Amino acid sequence: MSDQPQPTRQSHVLEDPSAKAVARVYAVSFLDAAQTTGESNPLEELTSFHDDVLNKNPRFEQMLTSVAMRPEEKVALIDRTIASQASPLLTNFLKVLATRGRLDILPLILDEAWLEFEKRGGKRRVQVKSAAPLSEEQLGQIKDRLQSVLSSEPILIPSVDEGLIGGLVIQVGDTVYDGSVRTRLKNLRHRLREGYLNEIQSGRDRFSYSEGN
Repeated sequence: MSDQPQPTRQSHVLEDPSAKAVARVYAVSFLDAAQTTGESNPLEELTSFHDDVLNKNPRFEQMLTSVAMRPEEKVALIDRTIASQASPLLTNFLKVLATRGRLDILPLILDEAWLEFEKRGGKRRVQVKSAAPLSEEQLGQIKDRLQSVLSSEPILIPSVDEGLIGGLVIQVGDTVYDGSVRTRLKNLRHRLREGYLNEIQSGRDRFSYSEGN
């Protein structure tokens, strides 16, 4: 991973929340166009272009994403270097992005396209965070339990966070189910603190009542 070329695009572009919404529009349009042309798995080519062409040729990526190059120049560059090697679907899609100045958010478009492709296939990504690596058997059990409550097939994406101590943190979309030991201990401390403060306040109230009499 560390030997891969660093992206030349501005990081703030990909971190802009509005860019994600725009990327989704293009992702859905790309998949719709692929469905019209009968492409069975259109994301293979788009992913290969991103991973094998742009990531491995940072100068070429910089040219496509640079604001110094006019849109028509980028279209001409795509015609010269990509059109003969790519499908008409991908070539035309890249030209549209070039014309509209959106080639810089291609990574976001690819991410959104995969999410939409999985959704159309009845699948959904689920982040599973644990304190230690989970075995295949454990992941299988988690998948079975999730599949019994979700309306789609879960695609588990496991990760490790030693700070959790134990338990799991599961995220489905924007919903987080936190059953980690770290969070349970935090909640316990909070309840103990609240109980302690309530006890102090109750004692003060009793003392104040006695003073009043």
